[in-house]
Amino acid sequence: MPSTAFDHLVEIVNQATLINPELPSRKITQESISGIGFNLLSKRLFSPLNEIVEMLEVPEATKLPGVHPWVLGIANFRGKLLPLFDLSIFFNDFNKYDAKKKRVLVIELGDLYAGIIVNEVYGMVHLPSHLPFSPSETSEALLNNYSTGCLTQDGVEWQYFSPFELAKDPRFFNAAKN
Repeated sequence: MPSTAFDHLVEIVNQATLINPELPSRKITQESISGIGFNLLSKRLFSPLNEIVEMLEVPEATKLPGVHPWVLGIANFRGKLLPLFDLSIFFNDFNKYDAKKKRVLVIELGDLYAGIIVNEVYGMVHLPSHLPFSPSETSEALLNNYSTGCLTQDGVEWQYFSPFELAKDPRFFNAAKN
């Protein structure tokens, strides 16, 4: 029987040493690319988090005259004017998608503050950064100017999509009809 608190602590240490539990194994962490996964042109795409400011439901928009049909209009979002662009129409995809699933991905690049509407958002995607970007037979050629390729994880192909590259495209940037 220990006589002092110190002796009691020594006894506890000795008993714990006899049990000799194994320490938990150290997990090897992998660097990953984090982004937002979404559906566009019936493909799974992802955009890196540093190119998306926010995600929101499609708000009410005021129509604008003299613009291309893919310009949905302009919305007041948190006191700022947010132009809304429907990417399905921009890419000439006139398939019917569930309007309740459509979401706006807000981008901010320099003076450009805009919302791009996608067909559905899957949420956060974490893809291992050691996987190489590769071309894909199933990738959509319309997206090639805004994509560096695809990553495949667990049998699911994710095509990279850069909203910043889209914003630099003069065809997208010039929303006025000629």
